[in-house]
Amino acid sequence: CLFTFLCPRSRESAEGGRVIVEVDDKVAKVRNIKVDSRLDGTWDSREKTVAFSFDYCYWSVDPEDPKYASQEMVFQDLGTSVLSGAFRGYNICLFAYGQTGSGKTYTMMGTPVSHTIHFTLRGLFSRKDDYSDQTASCRVKVSFLEIYNERVRDLLKQSDRKKPYTLRVREHPETGPYVQGLTQRLVTDYKQVVELLEEGIAKRITAATHIHNASSRSHAIFTIHYTQAILENNLPSEIASKINLVDLAGSERADPSYCRDRITEGANINKSLVTLGIVISTLAQNSQMFSSCQSINTITSEGENSHVDSPSVGSISGTRRPAYIPYRDSILTWLLKDSLGGNSKTIMIATISPASSSYNETMSTLRYASNAKNIINKPRVNEDANVKLIRELREEIDRLKTMLMSFELRNSSPSWSDDRDGNLTELVLQNEMKVCMIYLML
Repeated sequence: CLFTFLCPRSRESAEGGRVIVEVDDKVAKVRNIKVDSRLDGTWDSREKTVAFSFDYCYWSVDPEDPKYASQEMVFQDLGTSVLSGAFRGYNICLFAYGQTGSGKTYTMMGTPVSHTIHFTLRGLFSRKDDYSDQTASCRVKVSFLEIYNERVRDLLKQSDRKKPYTLRVREHPETGPYVQGLTQRLVTDYKQVVELLEEGIAKRITAATHIHNASSRSHAIFTIHYTQAILENNLPSEIASKINLVDLAGSERADPSYCRDRITEGANINKSLVTLGIVISTLAQNSQMFSSCQSINTITSEGENSHVDSPSVGSISGTRRPAYIPYRDSILTWLLKDSLGGNSKTIMIATISPASSSYNETMSTLRYASNAKNIINKPRVNEDANVKLIRELREEIDRLKTMLMSFELRNSSPSWSDDRDGNLTELVLQNEMKVCMIYLML
């Protein structure tokens, strides 16, 4: 799911810069200033306006504008899908990408009454309060980390900045990458989470740049672990979801006038963002190749009946292998491995500046987001394996019983029907025995 969000405050616009971005429903149009600035551009083959289509586009430049989109409106579109996915047991990732000063942190972690995390937590705890009966309950844990100079720092743990960062990223064969020793705080109400969030934000490393007075110099990941305990098929079961809310550091060009620390920070920020771009591009390429192979295989299978010498499915699908995805080239992409092409429902917010002085950065961000639209994730419900198996076996038993009844009603060709009924009855009994065995093991 892709969202384009124009920053509510633009330093360039305040200084008299031209607005070169227009929003038309779900399309963001950018005026090509390289062509538009020419006196006579009739000979130039490039388009004067470049259009990018997304799932949603928001105009948040001028609050007096009738098309102005508030944070509440943004949440109504993206926050409800985040909450519904979490309640059903899916992993969710929501991350904001864009240049420095374009409104990423404002959107994700801005004022306490208007940022995305605020609305998400409000929705989670309102659902938690609804668990009044004894058949269901929920548990909420949070963690907060930042990635600074390719090292992980725990923002919910008291530590000295002068000491080296010691947290390491590991990878579990089933649950995927995680940070060893990262603090997870159990919270019972919204107020506790806000206090932890403000505590972590205060510890984030920021610095003044030419574009922003308090630019984030690190990537931040606020994770909500939401676990629901329910009673299903008279068995206790748990559905767990992980919500990653990611505030990426802004991309920017290196400036020789910066001190050495600023240049090092910028180099590491750009390195992780470039790696993220490579990962997104490779995933999009693999997804397109997979879709192409599927369509070719469908056409081939349909044509096999009419063409004897038609190529086989394996020969076509095996002509190209999926490209290698360099998740481990950056700490950021390694931690977001599940969110990028894995077990997660992922939403990307692309924040841009509408000013002409930010034309190159705006075009880069929109191309980045447009490429991400092609990624195909594989989300699944994180539920108890035994309960899932019992449910699937019971569904199979019901399906076989329905088939058995239909054969009995037909009552045609008795000898064949008896054999068929016997096989179906045997399958039903086998599945019922499996269900009983699972109950005994629990």
